[in-house]
Amino acid sequence: MFTGIVTDIGEVMALERRGDLWARIGTHYPAGGIDIGASIACDGCCLTVIARGAEDGRTWFDVQISAESIAKTTIGSNRVGWSVGRRLNLERALKVGDELGGHIVSGHVDGVAEIVGMEDEGESTRFTFRAPEALAGFIAPKGSVALNGTSLTVNEVNGREFGVNIIPHTKAVTTWGAARLGDQVNIEIDTLARYVARMRDWANG
Repeated sequence: MFTGIVTDIGEVMALERRGDLWARIGTHYPAGGIDIGASIACDGCCLTVIARGAEDGRTWFDVQISAESIAKTTIGSNRVGWSVGRRLNLERALKVGDELGGHIVSGHVDGVAEIVGMEDEGESTRFTFRAPEALAGFIAPKGSVALNGTSLTVNEVNGREFGVNIIPHTKAVTTWGAARLGDQVNIEIDTLARYVARMRDWANG
């Protein structure tokens, strides 16, 4: 489990097809603090560490990415798929006693949204996203949503489109400072919304 509070910006150092997709990701996390088998959210995708080390003074960890993850996330997007040099929002798994600063995030991406609007409001930026039709009903004003692994609060909803404000601090410590119109982003809906909808469907037969 994660909180959607990004703690590092990583970088894709290498990609290789080995049946599944293998990736090496550079990070500022100390190599000794990354356990084999640990979960790290990479742009919101929960991935398992299969190797780790340091090279030329830089820490790295390797992950193996299944076809399902590639199909459901920006990893395999035709427009913004992962490539060497891509920067990623990173978050290590939540530990008992850690501060829950965002909201509960599973790292199981539900789909891909698109940035369809950007407008500066003071020092912040108002982003408008278009969600997939199947996910739009799970997004509510003042609710939470995880976008590229970042916990954000929804300001308003209009059909498939919804808006959030991203403050300067968030833009500085995540990849949001480099976001552009048309970018595709990983979206994970709020777990509570998912279960409320499931209970409603069950009650209605």
